Amino acid sequence: MSYLDATQDLYKEAAISPNVGLCCTTTPIWQFPGLSIPKIMQEMNYGCGSTVSAQDLVNDPKILYVGVGGGMELLQFSYFSRQKGGVTGVDSVDEMLEASRKNFKLAEQENDWFKSEYVNLVKGDALNLPIPDESMDVAAQNCLFNIFKMEDLQKAVAEMYRVLKPHGRLVMSDPICEQPMNEELRNDDRLRAQCLSGSIPLKDYVKVLTDAGFGTIEIRGRRSYRVLSPNHYPTDELIHIESIEIAAIKDPMPEDGPCMFTGKTAIYYGNEPYFDDNKGHVLLQNQPLAVCDKTASALARASKEIHVSESTWHYNGGGCC
Repeated sequence: MSYLDATQDLYKEAAISPNVGLCCTTTPIWQFPGLSIPKIMQEMNYGCGSTVSAQDLVNDPKILYVGVGGGMELLQFSYFSRQKGGVTGVDSVDEMLEASRKNFKLAEQENDWFKSEYVNLVKGDALNLPIPDESMDVAAQNCLFNIFKMEDLQKAVAEMYRVLKPHGRLVMSDPICEQPMNEELRNDDRLRAQCLSGSIPLKDYVKVLTDAGFGTIEIRGRRSYRVLSPNHYPTDELIHIESIEIAAIKDPMPEDGPCMFTGKTAIYYGNEPYFDDNKGHVLLQNQPLAVCDKTASALARASKEIHVSESTWHYNGGGCC
């Protein structure tokens, strides 16, 4: 049995008998005015964060969500795209697709505005999406891509890049881990399917995104997620796993490499009314400006009168680049 088969079996089980403890997150389940989320959807929220952000969801976007879970985020996305087939959900597990269909009927009963036809559920594989090129404004996945081994992860990200329109957004939440894991952990297919032993360092995750062509990367959240402890797992040391919320934007790749926002801010405190680096960045006297990591480094070199903060690992737009 391959690790992908183990993943199929785990989520078949989770569709037939909801597993509330399979994944959890400190990110709230976002509630919007007039939106009621059925309890079963919340119980089947098999994610490690949220991929739903209003800033991405303007002008009735076409949205793709891969790995449907119980349908909760599909419902949340539909709140912003109330059109037939406005949201497409792709999953390779028949039982999960069927569970989502049933859950959408409950959502119709709880929400006067919602119709099941807003969501198009499709049987498909993340490594070979049944979606036309450049047809989606937003693509999303939650706690799925970390399961893939590197070659398959590269394929899955390339598929998301393919289906996005220019300047479209790939919005994701996944576990990451900065510590090395032993081979027993890495090769445990069940632990990988449970979104634990497939976690990789953030820099490796970002490299997959930028290698696929995404020119802008936004780290929107970074939180503690799990620990693998010696008394519960085959490891000699405590391993800390975090979850990230990240957006990769299909912008043209800058000549000097991708723009990566990790929550850094620059503040000019010199004696002039403003500082202009003549490269498109103007800092007003003592006013914070969110900057990408490249610009943060350049500004720190350009003037001794600019304070550049450390990465906060939280960014929600408004940057200069």
